Amino acid sequence: MTRRVTLIPGDGIGPEVTRAAQIVASATGVAIDWEVVEAGEQTIRSAGTPLPPSVLESIRKNRVALKGPITTPIGGGFRSVNVALRLELELFASVRPARAIAGEGTRYPETDLIVVREATEGMYAGIEHWVDRDHTAAETVDVVTRKASDRIVRFAFELARREKRRKVTAVHKANIMKTTGALFQSAFRDMATAYPDIIAEERLIDNMCMQLVKKPSEYDVIVTTNLFGDILSDLCAGLAGGLGIAPGALYGESIAVFEPVHGSVPKYAGQDKANPVAEVLSLALLLRHLGESAAAERIERAVWRVVAEKKVVTYDLALPGYTDRPVPPSSCSAMAAEIARQVPLVDLSSPRPQYVPPSPTRA
Repeated sequence: MTRRVTLIPGDGIGPEVTRAAQIVASATGVAIDWEVVEAGEQTIRSAGTPLPPSVLESIRKNRVALKGPITTPIGGGFRSVNVALRLELELFASVRPARAIAGEGTRYPETDLIVVREATEGMYAGIEHWVDRDHTAAETVDVVTRKASDRIVRFAFELARREKRRKVTAVHKANIMKTTGALFQSAFRDMATAYPDIIAEERLIDNMCMQLVKKPSEYDVIVTTNLFGDILSDLCAGLAGGLGIAPGALYGESIAVFEPVHGSVPKYAGQDKANPVAEVLSLALLLRHLGESAAAERIERAVWRVVAEKKVVTYDLALPGYTDRPVPPSSCSAMAAEIARQVPLVDLSSPRPQYVPPSPTRA
């Protein structure tokens, strides 16, 4: 059976990492018909918009997409394509797993958690304006609804149950944000009663950041609002080994888009040096979504092996902070080829790999 998937190469390093994902996809044996559509900076010149209608039409038709990073201008410029996609396609759940796979360079090798972020409202709803005529004061409206809060909290508990996770932690700031924060808190507390088999707990956002850095192994699934989720998912990516290995997914009721957490990194565009792992792991999430669990598992294990071996890795995984031995950096395409080579060699009957740090040497 051939799967038809929308492919959005994106900006900057996007075309290189999505091509890497295609190379790995071919090694799984899963037949994928890629429908390539363009969005981002380059389409402004050709179509007059960073998000042409053809992109939305393709995703709505295929119901699944793999996306490269797209540049979001800081300050002025066009509005975020990422935000527009979420709103147009009602992709309400941003799911960002953080699992340590970077081997000896990972400071928190026990990290294995998932951040579930509400992706359609909150501080990113795009409701902002100048307060005065001179543009010396501005205001952003934080929109939190009970409907969206219920939906994302239910999604988090269902994900935890499906993934056999033991706990869901809600993150908010209800002690200060006594309407929006309290509304989200109330939705979580009410929903938790329907899932007695899963531990439900709450953390304030500032305390959550501290707790994650101290003991990330205490957490399984974190559910939170848009802005807090954006921040926490990057923090968790850092715990697991960096944005270069952080995959992501956006889910709606019937549509799903898969993309790396990192940005487009324009300064490295066209140099074949970008880390392809986040995009490749996003592909694995896509395959799981399509029911191709064995192929997804092969990709994840192959990635783990290549990253842990440190023989064919990109520059960021070859730095002294990630390895204790000299490693010459490889190109993006070379690392993709090595992951693809390892995919059919994976033994699915063996336990999932797990990095065990060496015992400290006694004096």
